Amino acid sequence: MIESGATFELVDVRTEQERAVARLERSRLFDQTYHDALLRMDRETPVVFQCHHGIRSQQAAEYFRRVGFRNLYNLQGGIDAWSQLVDPTVQRY
Repeated sequence: MIESGATFELVDVRTEQERAVARLERSRLFDQTYHDALLRMDRETPVVFQCHHGIRSQQAAEYFRRVGFRNLYNLQGGIDAWSQLVDPTVQRY
């Protein structure tokens, strides 16, 4: 999706402390303000959720599916897999 130039939301559901160690450039922290902003978006907006290993992000994607979003993705394996398979400059923890 990144390479294609597609427009999408990249939501980081980890804590601020985890983001301080490693983060994806385009991601935004999933705080209350961002949660509320997402709920105001078109339900067709592509949204990619990511966390450390993919479990919390899957739960977030399921929540947004229940409120009507239809283009949801979970970064499988989370930022840990990203740093191993895509960008080794992203620190593992």
